[in-house]
Amino acid sequence: MVPIRSVIERLDDFDENRRQSTSKAQWIGGDVHSRRLLAAALVVLGWTAMAQGKDLALISNKSNEVVAITLPELVKVCKGQVSRWPDGKPVSFITRDPAAPEMKLLLEKVYGMSKDEVKATIASANHGRADHPAIVVVESDEAVVKKVESISGAVGLVDVYSISGGVTVLKVGGKLPLEPGYVLHGN
Repeated sequence: MVPIRSVIERLDDFDENRRQSTSKAQWIGGDVHSRRLLAAALVVLGWTAMAQGKDLALISNKSNEVVAITLPELVKVCKGQVSRWPDGKPVSFITRDPAAPEMKLLLEKVYGMSKDEVKATIASANHGRADHPAIVVVESDEAVVKKVESISGAVGLVDVYSISGGVTVLKVGGKLPLEPGYVLHGN
């Protein structure tokens, strides 16, 4: 016969071991809800970093003879201060709305202005040019690509991952997107 005291001591030891292993498991693995929340926060932070780190590409209509442009020349094109390319074709700059979050890089590195100042610049550049506007604002990168494809003399700035085979990518400051030292890099 097993004494009752021995059985009670064994149950107490078992219960104590169970409590210790449970607290260790919670300490090591943590609360599942907390881990999921942390994972979601890391994903959002990663997306934010990617949005900040994107490269813009200057694309051109395939019929344009221009293959490279300097940053000061790009600034003039973006402000509507260049009316014709060296081959005589009229210049049209196709862009997204300056208020779009994706255009922050363009505002900082090319325009050096606020979004409201850029909107005023666009309105001024297009004044009196209803038949062939200097600057055309569209809703998406895909729309920029389509407009550039369809308008002779057009150039536009898009995310590098929006480029299609229907356009030519121009060098800016002697570099193509994703090359070290490219001026329209997002960081």
